[in-house]
Amino acid sequence: MTVPHPTATLDHQDGRLPEDRRHMIRRRWLTAIIIVLLVGVPAGYLVISAGQSRDSGRDKERESSVVGLQDNRPSLMKRRIYEIPVPSDAWHVAYYETSNWKTSRLYVQFTTTAAGLDAYLHDSGTSRAALTAGDVTVGSRDAGIVGWDFRAGRDWSGTTVSRERPRPTSDIMVDLTDPAFPRVYVVSTTSP
Repeated sequence: MTVPHPTATLDHQDGRLPEDRRHMIRRRWLTAIIIVLLVGVPAGYLVISAGQSRDSGRDKERESSVVGLQDNRPSLMKRRIYEIPVPSDAWHVAYYETSNWKTSRLYVQFTTTAAGLDAYLHDSGTSRAALTAGDVTVGSRDAGIVGWDFRAGRDWSGTTVSRERPRPTSDIMVDLTDPAFPRVYVVSTTSP
């Protein structure tokens, strides 16, 4: 006669040993952590993304509701689209953008040094030699939109940089009254 051996009894249903309490708790914690990671991380990402999107929309709304020049540099993207290379050492920089279904314009003004003006003109595809003394290249309608006044009494020079479509055309005015610190006014116009 054999005596039953004191080993764990098999589970009746599938032949497995029953789970001890410690193993069951560990398995449940692991399951809970996996569920939190699979559900919580994407949900957290969505909340953060929605907040950033809302903030971005508010920034764009605030920018588009501004009437007149904003005392700030236009974004790098705008400078690339309108091909306005604002010198890094420029100051008193301001810009304004208008856009409709037919034409978009970026108005930019800044003060720079004589060397900064030369670099700006070069990067714009022109030079100081192209500036014509007394030539007002920015139209009165465009000047009126942002409050620019190109009346006599200042040493004005202007030029227009025409580019093949769809690239923008830039009307440039430079106040050379103080040649060491010229003031640049530019309207870049693009049509899709």
